[in-house]
Amino acid sequence: MHERTPSRRRVLAGGVAAVIGATAGCLGGPLGGDDTGDADRVLRLTLDAVGETLRDRFVDDPTETEPTWDTAAFAAVRDGEHYTTQYRKPFFSTTDDPRYAVHDGTYYRLGSVVVDEAETTRPVLRLYDADGDAAESEPSDTAGAVEADALPPGDRRAVEIAHFAARARGNGGGVPIGLVERGGYVYRRPDAIDASSVLADDGPDRVAVRDTVYRIEVARERFYEPVYRATGTVIAESPERMEAILRAREVGARIAEGDLSPDAREVIESASHGGYEESHPYSEAYAAVLRALHERPYLDGNIESDGAGTESGAGTVRHAGRYYDYRLRFEPAG
Repeated sequence: MHERTPSRRRVLAGGVAAVIGATAGCLGGPLGGDDTGDADRVLRLTLDAVGETLRDRFVDDPTETEPTWDTAAFAAVRDGEHYTTQYRKPFFSTTDDPRYAVHDGTYYRLGSVVVDEAETTRPVLRLYDADGDAAESEPSDTAGAVEADALPPGDRRAVEIAHFAARARGNGGGVPIGLVERGGYVYRRPDAIDASSVLADDGPDRVAVRDTVYRIEVARERFYEPVYRATGTVIAESPERMEAILRAREVGARIAEGDLSPDAREVIESASHGGYEESHPYSEAYAAVLRALHERPYLDGNIESDGAGTESGAGTVRHAGRYYDYRLRFEPAG
């Protein structure tokens, strides 16, 4: 850890040593109620500035930046028209993680609802280790394998994802959630299917990926996919109202300049410039900051049990007119 941190810790604690001595027994260790290991670790606070408005972070403006979601769906909901997509949500939003957008000064919350089910057939690419297939018979002939980098872009992505599944097959490791499906890669984009050489009747039967040769297997399988209708709700017609909505949703703590002592403000300053850390028992300045962040489980009880199931340890705070993402974590003392 930084050498300046212990000295800062001593300076901050100097004026409140008597208070800490009187309260240390009440506070107890932040983990397990046992102070034995407290000297071997520190509680580190970091704050990352995210700007003066939350709108810049959470609201998309299609006139300024090309969004990753379906702009045609946004146009449809503004005009009161029905717009549907199959399998993928039009705005990639959920109830817990909504999408917001602005158009001509009006702010929308974007989402979708399932309105139907579609039956379809999709190509599924699976890869199998060619050397493994031949291990019990004779060495595999890898001379005819196509290099993954030589494939069309859609096939390169498909092979890369199917490679993850093949690598994990039979091992204890996992696979990328949301990418691997049915033990391989499912082609859904019409342009990728049309341009594919892997899916062609005369396509390659082997592919080389990162020094491993795989046997290619393509199956056309039945899928039942949801049909989503795009939704859009007007929630604000001014930047100030939108900002208030986002504050209510995203900000867990608000600290005004006058809420903290000079020593506590210095903790905030250090945390926003690389981080601040202390070992238990914490100085009154650090304890005041933790209370201002509403992170009392780190002070008032056993964070492993009392804080279990809570969202303690991270959040967004508004301080001195700016927003910060903060994080608390225990680290070994340096």
